[in-house]
Amino acid sequence: LEEKRDFTRAAARLISQVRTIAAFSYKKSVGRPIVYPKPDNKYVENFLHMMFSVPYREYNMLPEVVKALRLILVLHADHEQNCSTSTVRMVGSSGANLYASAAAGVCALWGPRHGGANQAVLEMLESIQKQGLTVTQVIEKVKAREFKLMGFGHRIYKNYDPRAKILKKACDDMLNAMGIHDEQLEIAKQLEEAALQDPFFIERKLYPNVDFYSGIILKAIGIPLNMFTVMFAIGRMPGWVAHWYEVNCDPRTRIYRPRQIYQGSPLREYVPMDLRG
Repeated sequence: LEEKRDFTRAAARLISQVRTIAAFSYKKSVGRPIVYPKPDNKYVENFLHMMFSVPYREYNMLPEVVKALRLILVLHADHEQNCSTSTVRMVGSSGANLYASAAAGVCALWGPRHGGANQAVLEMLESIQKQGLTVTQVIEKVKAREFKLMGFGHRIYKNYDPRAKILKKACDDMLNAMGIHDEQLEIAKQLEEAALQDPFFIERKLYPNVDFYSGIILKAIGIPLNMFTVMFAIGRMPGWVAHWYEVNCDPRTRIYRPRQIYQGSPLREYVPMDLRG
């Protein structure tokens, strides 16, 4: 029982402190005063408060912004045996504690092929803007294999990513409530509309995925691009905690050891050094 209480305490601290560390790091990086959390605020509200409030002015939280960010965190909490989750389970199976295992998950998520997907969406939009390309030109370049459209398609989902459907509505509601007019966000919306109506994308089931909409939402809220992966880690932390617990709560768990199938050359005869050409 005491062990269970220790885990619950550690899990609560980890999930709570990861957003505090993120907000603290952001404030430090931009040279602004640190804003302390408010005990009465809920999770997302407190994060936004620590990120964007200043000592002389509270951050004005629109309910649509709070809802959109909460959905991003919830929808990123777990997504089967992805790279970072598998890493947390692997490290946890060695008997490493929760903090060490979560740190390993962060390292795996840091890789651009995993945690950097929504950041790549915004970098793509910035590239389109700088080149002065129209949406029609982009679509034609994609068809000609001259341009890679980030945030479309998914390795698992061969139809519309169900998480993307939820975020799309939250994204539309939030942008309308904020009254934002941003060129990159306008490009994103036009790309989405064009792709959803184009047979090339429909036949290949290249629908916008969760990274496409989460990137747009984070940009609109004001989260800097270099914090997009941080936001992914905040959302994924409860999932990592749950996976670590699943590995460690079962006394029958043995250390993970993935097996490999050798596909190299078959048996070769040894040639003495002096006989080699």
